[in-house]
Amino acid sequence: MKEQRIIEILSPAITGLGLEVLGVEYAPHASNSLVRVYIEAPGRAVSVDDCERASREIASVLDVEDPIQGRYTLEVSSPGLDRLLFTSAQVARHVGETAKFTLNLPQDGRRRVQGRIEGVDGERIELDVEGEPITLDFGNVAKARLVPDFATILPGTGNKPGRKSTGKAKGAGVPGSRSKRRNDAATDPSRGPVRAASGAQASSAASAGIQQPEHSKARGARPAGAGVFRDE
Repeated sequence: MKEQRIIEILSPAITGLGLEVLGVEYAPHASNSLVRVYIEAPGRAVSVDDCERASREIASVLDVEDPIQGRYTLEVSSPGLDRLLFTSAQVARHVGETAKFTLNLPQDGRRRVQGRIEGVDGERIELDVEGEPITLDFGNVAKARLVPDFATILPGTGNKPGRKSTGKAKGAGVPGSRSKRRNDAATDPSRGPVRAASGAQASSAASAGIQQPEHSKARGARPAGAGVFRDE
């Protein structure tokens, strides 16, 4: 799979930054594909600076290794509280928490299962689904995602992290912190100000609420210092 190939070529460089590649989402398109890389900072929250450093490193590696044909948008993101779980080993990190699973093939007549993670044995995921024990084969899982209890995490708010509320960037360690690079500039006042990590031109655009050109696969040219950060 394309995603696994991208993970393999990116992991050494990202590990060198003290970070971890959790997984990759790849959405091919004839005109502009999307590559979204989720990173983790072991033992602490992912910061906007982490996303910037990883974005620069990933862009350089992809330019050299050339695993993607044509133009693409690169996004580097923290996993967020409702994080995707890309491997059974990642599921094992969250025993006792609730997760939802979409299956490739139906099991007991259903393709969507949500329950508390009771244990993981290799590729076998043990769940408690409303008091009923269910075992899933992770090889049959198309997508898995944590289901955080926001009422407990953010009592009295009822808001999910990562949703736009004030339009201001939240700062380091916010779930959903993201670096985006592509080559088409756009103005998006409804999304609030963006935060640029480096460069005077990008900083001025951030204060004006204008999204700067971001990295894309354009052979022979890559804008330096054009990373744009938006808290979503």
